[in-house]
Amino acid sequence: MIDTHEDARATAPGVVARTVPPPADTPRPPKPERPGGSRLRALDGLRLVAALMVAAYHYGGRDGEVAQAWGTSPRQQFPTLSPWFAYGCLGVQVFFVISGFVICRSGWGRPLRSFFASRAARLLPAYWAAIVLVTAVFALPVVAYEAVSPSDALLNLTMLQQPLGADRVLGVCWTLWAEVRFYALFALCVVLPGASRRRVILFCACWTLAAALAQGAREPLLDLVLMPQYAPFFVGGVGLYLVHRDHRDPYAWGIAAVGWLVGQHYAVRELWHAPGVHAFSHRSAWVIVLIVTAGFLAVAAVALGRLHWANWRRLTVAGALTYPFYLVHEHLGWVVIGALHRGLHLPSYATFLLTVAGMLLLAWLLNRFVEERFTPLLRRALASARR
Repeated sequence: MIDTHEDARATAPGVVARTVPPPADTPRPPKPERPGGSRLRALDGLRLVAALMVAAYHYGGRDGEVAQAWGTSPRQQFPTLSPWFAYGCLGVQVFFVISGFVICRSGWGRPLRSFFASRAARLLPAYWAAIVLVTAVFALPVVAYEAVSPSDALLNLTMLQQPLGADRVLGVCWTLWAEVRFYALFALCVVLPGASRRRVILFCACWTLAAALAQGAREPLLDLVLMPQYAPFFVGGVGLYLVHRDHRDPYAWGIAAVGWLVGQHYAVRELWHAPGVHAFSHRSAWVIVLIVTAGFLAVAAVALGRLHWANWRRLTVAGALTYPFYLVHEHLGWVVIGALHRGLHLPSYATFLLTVAGMLLLAWLLNRFVEERFTPLLRRALASARR
């Protein structure tokens, strides 16, 4: 919705009504959605691609616990592909761009309570189920991985384990903590006062500048709140949603461009390292920039309607599987890799593909029996609760 003001004054007979020009900052009316409904199915497919990138990184793009699952370093299991799998961690940055787009879209024209109910109902049921499932599996005597303490497992249900310094049940939950902080900032600055083009632009500009200042100040509290290394991806996604509303909006394009420019800087700074014999792999700065750019361009293509042809219903299923798959694939994937590769002596590539397929099947079960049942219940309960 775009804020508009109609002149409700009655016009006296014989008096010609004078047309009042709109304010200078009023955006052009957004173009209507094309056939296929309001759901952008291409964005669902892009979500799953980003999740599979992260899975490739966790299964074959680094050392650590996954090397214990394989029995040797993934470099020995995938000598050709492991250097490319190492770039899969950039799927997280693509997720953040998508999240900026989606959260701005879902929060526009919504009251705060409805926005909170929508976000909580979307995140919590599958998250709680994944916490219980991973904790239970890791507690089995046949599983070689150590489960977190009962107290830390209970704390993980709140999503506050990271700031409170507890052990994590899910390795990927650090990204959820970044998402929650973004939701809080967007809710307080945009949803609570009421979303409008001007307010969203001001939010993006202020957050970008404040994040840069926080980086320069090196103040831990400011880093915690403003997330300088992740802010440009969220902001870039918000800018691309403004592009979706008005393709010719120069402010929207400027926000997206600044998000890309700052985001690629942080991606290179955090993920590039010099070649060395002790490093798992060497990520090229140029490849990092290209992957970040491809993520922004893919979301921009969705924003501009260039991917409306990708309107297949199966992409909606892909979008539904992405979140539960993302939650369970890492830790439970280690267990499946160990059982298939070291237990049944399956080849590395067969083990990799079967593990991904098994995690997708588990994600479907979580979506079917947890999310589809409990997400609507939780959303209605939170949205209808008394103030």
